[in-house]
Amino acid sequence: MSLDRDRRARLAIAGAYFVQGLCFAALVTRVPAIQAKHHFTDEELSLVLLAVPVFAGIGSALSGWLAARFGSGALLRIAGPLVCATIAATGAAPNRPALFAVLVVFGLGVGAVDATMNMQGVAVQARYGRSILASLHAVWSVAGILGALASVAAAKWIPLSVHLGIVGAVGVALALVVGPGLLKRVEIRGAQSSAVPVAEGAAGTAVTTREAVARVPWKPVLMIGIAMMFMYIADSSTSNWHGPYLLKELGSSESVAPWAYFFYQGFQVLGRSGADRLGERFGSVRTVVVGALVGTLGLAMVVSAQSPWWGIAGFGVLGLGLCAIVPQSFTAAARLDPDNTGVAIARVNLFNYAGFVLGAPLVGLVGNLRLGFVIPLVLVLGIIPFAGAFRSTVARPVGNAA
Repeated sequence: MSLDRDRRARLAIAGAYFVQGLCFAALVTRVPAIQAKHHFTDEELSLVLLAVPVFAGIGSALSGWLAARFGSGALLRIAGPLVCATIAATGAAPNRPALFAVLVVFGLGVGAVDATMNMQGVAVQARYGRSILASLHAVWSVAGILGALASVAAAKWIPLSVHLGIVGAVGVALALVVGPGLLKRVEIRGAQSSAVPVAEGAAGTAVTTREAVARVPWKPVLMIGIAMMFMYIADSSTSNWHGPYLLKELGSSESVAPWAYFFYQGFQVLGRSGADRLGERFGSVRTVVVGALVGTLGLAMVVSAQSPWWGIAGFGVLGLGLCAIVPQSFTAAARLDPDNTGVAIARVNLFNYAGFVLGAPLVGLVGNLRLGFVIPLVLVLGIIPFAGAFRSTVARPVGNAA
């Protein structure tokens, strides 16, 4: 494969990360507005937010099966615009039943997008022959920053439905533009075009998709997945509860509260801009351990905050600590899949939503948001015992990219 094709694929998948980050940030930073529009209590909001990761887990599981047969690129080209459309529909939902229905579709789409864009990201990384996945996740974080900034402005001057409608329309347009550049199934190592999907085994013998899936071991996937689940409990707690926490516990205004997500994503960008190089220099295990320690410090700042800006700073430190854990998780998962079916990535991605299932309601159901954030603090520290599962060799280069 040519150098130009590798670069075009990298640009395309970076665009997919950007769209997902922009749409997700727009939604989570307007949670207080959605809560006010539909008159949810904190407990009711917890149950509403729970629907998204539950159905996202279903979407991720289905995407592993579908991507092994039709390719992650084809699936991403469908699921990406779907997620953007549901963002617009969320803002326009006139009542609770309509909102619930939209969030179910949103969850299914998000699960498919998260899994397939990381399958594509790992495939592009393999073609480059060096670590680039953290830089792709940095693009996601940059989009999150832009989404949070847009929410700061929208909270003052733009109605919720108009704001999310604009974001959804922009997302659909970008997703359609970058879609053709995604890697096709035949361009990903281990995949062959056939009426009966097959993968090329390590010994050069053709194996069916079912056999290839069976070769992916569950135990190391479980270890990596638990660590990522703990990370996503903290991430979910931040995404869903940073606004209510700053408003109710720290006396913030609605226009100031989105800055917490801005700083969280901003420090993720700073960390991810160098995380690929740090991971290669110091190893995955040390990178994950240090990240967990820094993340714990950030949550300690959040829990102890007495002013909105100290809490916002704590969310920023948390973002710096957690920034490398997700890219390291998907990279480690890909190395457990000898036939490059994408199934290992889809399985690990399930723990993403397990984290959201637990994290979305967890902080709110405690009854006190400050005490609620103690739970993710303890769990981020609990990532450290699982760091050894991230130890693996670097994937062999496949493409010509430099």
